[in-house]
Amino acid sequence: MTTTSLSPSAPVAPNAASRMANAIRALAMDAVQQANSGHPGAPMGMADIAVALWHRHLRHNPANPHWPDRDRFVLSNGHGSMLLYALLHLSGYDLPIDELKRFRQMHSKTPGHPEYGMTPGVETTTGPLGQGLANAVGMALAEALLAQEFNDGDDRIVDHHTYVFLGDGCLMEGISHEACSIAGTLKLSKLIALYDDNGISIDGHVENWFADDTPKRFEAYGWHVIPAIDGHDIDAVDAAIKAAKTSDRPTLICCKTIIGKGAPTKSNSHDSHGSPLGAQEIAATRAAIGWEYEPFVIPQDVYDNWDAKASGAKLETEWTARFAAYAGKHPARAIEFERRMKGELPRDFAAQAQAIIDAAVAKGETIASRKASQQTLDGLAAALPELLGGSADLTGSNLTNWKASKPVRAGHDGAIQWGNHVNWGVREFGMSAALNGIALHGGYLPFGGTFLTFSDYSRNALRMAALMKTRSLFVFTHDSIGLGEDGPTHQSIEHVSSLRLIPHLDVWRPADTVETAVSWTESAAHHGPSVLIFTRQNLPFNERSDRQVEGIKKGGYVLVDWDEEFVARKLILIATGSEVELAVKAIEPLKQAGIGARVVSMPATTVFDRQDADWKEFVLPKGVARVAIEAGVTSFWAKYVGLEGGVVGIDTFGESAPAGELFKHFGFTVENVVATAKRVLG
Repeated sequence: MTTTSLSPSAPVAPNAASRMANAIRALAMDAVQQANSGHPGAPMGMADIAVALWHRHLRHNPANPHWPDRDRFVLSNGHGSMLLYALLHLSGYDLPIDELKRFRQMHSKTPGHPEYGMTPGVETTTGPLGQGLANAVGMALAEALLAQEFNDGDDRIVDHHTYVFLGDGCLMEGISHEACSIAGTLKLSKLIALYDDNGISIDGHVENWFADDTPKRFEAYGWHVIPAIDGHDIDAVDAAIKAAKTSDRPTLICCKTIIGKGAPTKSNSHDSHGSPLGAQEIAATRAAIGWEYEPFVIPQDVYDNWDAKASGAKLETEWTARFAAYAGKHPARAIEFERRMKGELPRDFAAQAQAIIDAAVAKGETIASRKASQQTLDGLAAALPELLGGSADLTGSNLTNWKASKPVRAGHDGAIQWGNHVNWGVREFGMSAALNGIALHGGYLPFGGTFLTFSDYSRNALRMAALMKTRSLFVFTHDSIGLGEDGPTHQSIEHVSSLRLIPHLDVWRPADTVETAVSWTESAAHHGPSVLIFTRQNLPFNERSDRQVEGIKKGGYVLVDWDEEFVARKLILIATGSEVELAVKAIEPLKQAGIGARVVSMPATTVFDRQDADWKEFVLPKGVARVAIEAGVTSFWAKYVGLEGGVVGIDTFGESAPAGELFKHFGFTVENVVATAKRVLG
């Protein structure tokens, strides 16, 4: 399958192409040397591959890094960030040479690893090896699904490729298996990976710890594999990319390269991998590659050959004309496409979200919050056609499908069968990183589910989502000892609290159907990632006023207030999820003991922490004793109850037994709550 436009730039003379590559090498070694930190080897070794892709194939517009139909480029081996910064600078992005001189310095646009939102043209944050590759799988999946959803015959407004550079380290990481396996299964034909096979990692020659037959491995995944390409032969790489673009499967192009290419004594050695070459070696490299210019000086002819502003503007203008013609034939679909690519909510979303919440209030059901989540999805998917769900082989347990959901399946000739629910298989990490790629691509609001205890497998992808502030949603069910007989391997103890410690990640643990509905609608509207945590066991419905329902949106609110007759002995019980029921049940026994208890439900501590001081004081007035109740580690709650407060929690691993027995065994009883309250009050 080919794109609708010609190649971005006409080929240049061989010597000119060589000078284009050497400009990358020079900028990489100079920037790393000036910073006295960085990885010059990969940029120098991949420079020729970069010329072949970026000069002859990549469809992009430096003046508009957010053009919807641009090709996506991911540098999965993100430690080689100077390769990407050099390419962005040389091709005309808003990344002046002064920023390259400030490589790895405070507040520069050239941080040590590429960061999404920091540098124009950087599509995703990379550095943790393998995740960029998984992001690229998500981007390619988003492109394929959007093409099926919006293209109409020859009216093609979605028609681009996702390219990813990767190295040995990416392929050693287990996430590469997860991501590439699903990519092959789904036949993501617009995904093209160029493997920098230089045989070197930080420890030295990888043959002693990485002896895989990589081509056969990817053939087994169902990829189109182009082996044994000379990565320093620009024409050979160019031809391989052309062949890849005609495949009906994802393609791996294996490029044999020399790390630190051009350096006389440090090439083909781990000495060039992660440290500056040194002034003497740089001088020798300049002589070896015929680069007679001072550091950070690029001659005008090289700039002219690299400049992609005119060709990029032409490509976007061609697409804009096609889109205008498309809009004339399909006005409603064109408006919908633009809305979704901008990440905007439908105009009536607030009303539809409120209707979903009102329906939960009206039903008043006592059900598991995972079931309440599934019911919420029925309404949410109707309100948000961009919702793209899935699960890591636990759909029937996570309940991440809905009545109108349709599974995504591999198609034929590179055309995927459209769906809005992905069966990710047992690939929690790969799923989570791919969700980030889908969110970064635009057009879909992705979510994926697994058991909460398996959030450990995907944790770094959650951290990357938080770092990038992507609109990725992560659903975790079976949230505590309440899952019962599966035992401590599956019973989450530390997970909820540890997830709350990740900056910019909203974490919701709702107590019933209404809080579940609010957690979904608020997460869908949030400009950042969210975690939604649900129970296996049934949770009782709580009656609320309209004001209390609004309070849920603030992350913490007064669910049941104390009687005013209790003046001297007041207590606040803070609880989340299934333990809210326990707090409510403790009110009467506490009253009989002469203690007036207020129950604060805090489904999202991260959201509550963002509220103003007046709301926090209203919910948790100073000077009132507090006890927190949650089936997890106790130390997190000190920030809310203070050193004088108490926590009913669990600081050991669980046991294998029915849920009811476990809650009693670990002290989640009314009697223990009352006893804890008395100890706190003295």
